[in-house]
Formats: sequence, C-alpha cells, structure tokens
Amino acid sequence: MDVIIILLIIAGLVAFFTVWGVGAADLANILSTTLGSKAVSVRNAIIIAIIFEFAGAMFGGQNVSYTLQHQIINLTQVSDPHIIVYALLAISFAAASWMLIASMSGLPASITNSIVGALVGFGWFTFGIDAINWKKILGIALSWVISPVASGLVAYLIFANIQRLILMRAHPDRYVERYFPLYCFVIGMIFSQMIILKILLRFHCFPEPIYKMALPIICGVFFSVLGIYLGRRQHLPHPNDRQSAFAYVEKKFSILMGFTACAMVFAHGSNDVPIAVSPFKIIVNTLSTETHHVLIPYLNRYTLSLGSLGVIIGLLTYGRKVIATVGSGITTLTPSRAFAATFATACTVIFSTSAGIPISVTQALVGGVLGVGLARGIGALNLNVVRNIFMSWLITIPATSVLAIFYYYLISHLPAVS
Repeated sequence: MDVIIILLIIAGLVAFFTVWGVGAADLANILSTTLGSKAVSVRNAIIIAIIFEFAGAMFGGQNVSYTLQHQIINLTQVSDPHIIVYALLAISFAAASWMLIASMSGLPASITNSIVGALVGFGWFTFGIDAINWKKILGIALSWVISPVASGLVAYLIFANIQRLILMRAHPDRYVERYFPLYCFVIGMIFSQMIILKILLRFHCFPEPIYKMALPIICGVFFSVLGIYLGRRQHLPHPNDRQSAFAYVEKKFSILMGFTACAMVFAHGSNDVPIAVSPFKIIVNTLSTETHHVLIPYLNRYTLSLGSLGVIIGLLTYGRKVIATVGSGITTLTPSRAFAATFATACTVIFSTSAGIPISVTQALVGGVLGVGLARGIGALNLNVVRNIFMSWLITIPATSVLAIFYYYLISHLPAVS
C-alpha cells in the first residue's frame, strides 16, 4: 500500500479518536447544563446535538480553523514534510489521550487548551522558539482568561436580573408572563447573529445593511411568537400556591433553555470541531504537495462533517460523567439558572469565533455556571469541584506538551519511519 495512504489512514484514525474525546468531554460539558437542569429530555438533547453540531462545524468554523492551521506555528521553515506529518500525529495523539483521561475522570477538559498547548509546547521544543507566533498565542491565552470571566459576569447579571424581575416577586408566575416574550426576543436576536447570518455568509450571501439590521428583529419576533405558542401548552399554576408558581416559571425557562441549547451546540460545532480536526487538515494539505491522490479533495471537503460525526459518537458513548460534574456538581441547576449560564456563554462564544479567536467553550460555560452560583451566594458553590476543574485546566497545557513530545519520539523511532 502507498505510504501516503497509510499516513492518511493513521491520521484519520487519530483525528477520529480526538473528536471522539471532544464529544465525550467537551460536547458533554456543553449539554450538561441542559440535561442537568432537566430542561430538555435526553432524546431531544441528542437531536439538538446532531443537527446543530453539524451546522456549526459546516457554517461557522472557518475563521477558527484558519487560525490554527496558519497562525500558531510557522511550518514553512520545515523542509521535510514528513517531519510535519509526524509532529501533527503526535499532537493529535496527545490531545486525544488527554481528552480521554479527562472524560474518565469526569473533568471538563478543553480541546482548545489541549491542541493549542500541544502545538505551542511541542513546536517550541521541535522547531524552535522562532517558529511560534507569540503575538497570536498571547491573544489566545488572554481569551482563555477573559472568556470565563466575561461569561461568569454576564451570567451573574442575567440571573440577578431574573431574580429581581421574576423569582423574588410575590407572584412570579405573573411576572414571567410579562418578561418571557422579551427574553425570547433577545434570544432570537442572538440566534440570528450566531447562526443565520453565518449560514448566509457561508453561501456568499451578503445582505444589504438594511436587511442585516432587520434580520435580528425578524428573528426576535419569530422566537417570541414561537415561545408564546409553546408556553400555552403548560398548565397554569394553582392560585396562591407559591410552589406551583415556581414550577410554572421553571417550565417557561425550559423553553428558553431549549433555544439556548441549540445556540450553544452550534457555537461548540463552530469552535471545537475545527480545532480538533485542524492537525488532520494540516496533514492532508502537507501530503497534497507530494501526491494528487483522488482521496485528497474529498478529505478536505468532508473533514468537518466526519469530525462532527465523531463528536456525536463520543457524546453518546462516554459523556455521562462530565454531564454529571458540570450539570450538578458545581452548583444545583434549575432551568432558569441553566438558561443564564448558557445564554451568557453563547454571547461570549459568538464574539470570539467571529473574530477567529479559538476560545475554550468549556471554560466559558464553567464560568457561566460559576456566575450563576455566585449570584445565589458563595455557599451555593461546590468549591472542591471548582478547584478540581481549575487544576485540570492548569495541568492541560504542560501535560499535552509532554505527551506530544513523547509520542513524536515514539513515532519517529518506529522501524518503518526511521
């Protein structure tokens, strides 16, 4: 068999292992608030994951994919393409191994930290300090700090707003009827910027400024009408029964949570799938200079789709532990609390992916959950779980760097390679 084909098969298997780990750890983390709050059934969550994960990868991830392929390491100074291939195989192995370790431990590890950390640490060790685009790395590193802080702050403000306007009122069921359409409207506006506009741009449809301004309003009105329609199916609470009034409020927020879950999964697909498959895409592009094999164009075209499929399989087979950690381990979540966390995360991710900055959706969502917990008081947080999560983030970069160096040494000393 041709050596190029063997390398492509190995790279493809490693890439699938990586995206499987993303589904088991990262996508499970994204859906943890939705399932942990019981806002959406498992069946509906899987349907949302399949549709919006694929849509996010296909229509929203081009900027992030370009950043990782061209702006982290300067590979033009490496003369031997096989060194690049072996290096990227090692990086993929390292990221996939770490995601598997995190999934087995129930910790929400980040594929962004894993891939970028392995790229930087291993690139510095192998190609030298000048091969690293340190200006870009500084921007990414800052985003890792800013994104959970920003998401946490927005989640804190949103949930504090929900408490003040609805939950702390004498009759919360009456006030949720008043503000529910407004929340739906805002979600619709975010949805238009996060999903619909990206899809239009992907098909090279560039709306006129007037239509670009009208689109969020149209989507906002549509979501408000849809939310009101779905809300009418719910039974009104018993008069003067505060417990049933709160249950009614949470059912309303379950509808909002369903909307934000779609946006969050789309954001995950547009950010994390391109990151996970970027080493494989670089390998394909590198090998395409040596051969014009018929598989190359198809691999370039369908890499993101196959990556999304691997993510879904990872979620279904091994995502349960991470869902338990973030969905209920940090702080107890209800649909209203989960809505505040995911809505804040979605806002953070949309701005970052549009700018081509590969942030960690995992960190942003954990920041959002922390923000909601703080809005309820520091006692509502499980500080032991919070500590373990932050420790896993700190360990990820050096761990994946060491693993990548180890795997490269192993690959480069195989008899068939050496």
